[in-house]
Amino acid sequence: MSVLVVGLSHKSAPVSVLERAAVSGDTLDKLLHDVVHLPDIAETFVISTCNRVEVYAEVDRFHAGVAGVCELLSRHSGVPAQELTGSLYVHYEDRAVQHLLAVSSGLESVVVGEDQIIGQVRSALKAADDRGTLGRSLRDLGRLALRVGKRARAETGIDRLGLSLVSVGIERAVGDGDLAATNVLVIGAGAMSGLAVATAARAGVAKITVANRTREKAERLAAGVAGGVATAVADLADLAPAIAAADLVISCTGASGLVITAPDVRRALGQRSAAGPLVFLDLAMPRDVAPEVADLPGTRVLGMDELSAAAGGVGADEVTAVRAIVEEEFAAYGSAVRAARVTPTVVALRAKAATVVDAELTRLAGRLTDEGVSGHALEEIAQAVRRVVDKLLHAPTVRVKELASSPDGEEYAAALRVLFDLDPRTVDAVTHAEVESPNLTTSLLYADADGSFDPGEKARMKQARREGNQ
Repeated sequence: MSVLVVGLSHKSAPVSVLERAAVSGDTLDKLLHDVVHLPDIAETFVISTCNRVEVYAEVDRFHAGVAGVCELLSRHSGVPAQELTGSLYVHYEDRAVQHLLAVSSGLESVVVGEDQIIGQVRSALKAADDRGTLGRSLRDLGRLALRVGKRARAETGIDRLGLSLVSVGIERAVGDGDLAATNVLVIGAGAMSGLAVATAARAGVAKITVANRTREKAERLAAGVAGGVATAVADLADLAPAIAAADLVISCTGASGLVITAPDVRRALGQRSAAGPLVFLDLAMPRDVAPEVADLPGTRVLGMDELSAAAGGVGADEVTAVRAIVEEEFAAYGSAVRAARVTPTVVALRAKAATVVDAELTRLAGRLTDEGVSGHALEEIAQAVRRVVDKLLHAPTVRVKELASSPDGEEYAAALRVLFDLDPRTVDAVTHAEVESPNLTTSLLYADADGSFDPGEKARMKQARREGNQ
């Protein structure tokens, strides 16, 4: 099994495609369900944010996995396959792992270093786990990604220099204007809106007004503003007066349709007394502000496309330091994965040795008992034989585990299988047992006394283990 990612982001797709491709709610549930039930996919999770949609999967076959994920992503997003394909990127195995680590560390964000992505990755993993589509492999990879993201922010200055999308948007919107004289209208009361309110308050704007479909949430968000900034709550059903009183409108709702229309803005412009331009910062996906608003006189609309071009602020030293963390963690992950792949071979080797020893001791016990050898002497002989076999196997098994962490480590495991004539079915059985029950030890061996494979033994041993845990 190998890791595959199929996705699109602000780097590969225009906003018009990204906002249509984003999935959430029931659509996300259906996508997860359908992807994990593809013939060549064992587990999956999906990261869907305002600037990326990525499907991560553990796959048996590359081409079949890519084809299946692309078809389902097109079907559930509603974006035609021929249009979607031009914006998609595909990463496989090591490149897929490296990509996820770069995403979680903020290197792939619109604003390099922004810290919201860690929460988004965590939410994606939880959503998949809750719906039963996350397995051991991707769960471990997800934990690694979260650790890398935390390290990047704890050990470098990327989170201090990498401003949030809202910060960059406000800076771009106000420019050289006077923040202390700026009235801000925030539309929405979700996480992004909360960040917009907090960022605007820290910047020292004159007033913050919050409008939301649920007035109670708007009041709660406005009440939490710190720093002595004046606040108010507006009616979402009648936005024109609130827009007219604002210098900057930040809209970041989760609505599926437009929230700010051209007629709304025309009415607001007719009521407006301020001399400066009316700026709209549209951070929603799909967009909240109608495209026609940008054509109205005295208005300016900033969307994700312009923010992508304007975003920056992270020095080369910070980026280099984060990339070093990503490379270090990736190298450790690769070594651990390669070492784990040789474990079934080592277990199978010891299984074969144990069955051969047991068979020979059984045969020898019968002969020696007839010659009057006592039970204690037989036990001593048995222990001596087992110690000799253990010592003979110790060096090759320890060494092959050490060598397995190298890029060519699988070749050493293959050599071990050939030299000791290990049954591939026994190795596969141990591999599957480890996936299904990671705590199984080397005592879970599936071979008869003569070393031949017994398919029924796996079920019997698993049943015995279940009974022992009750």
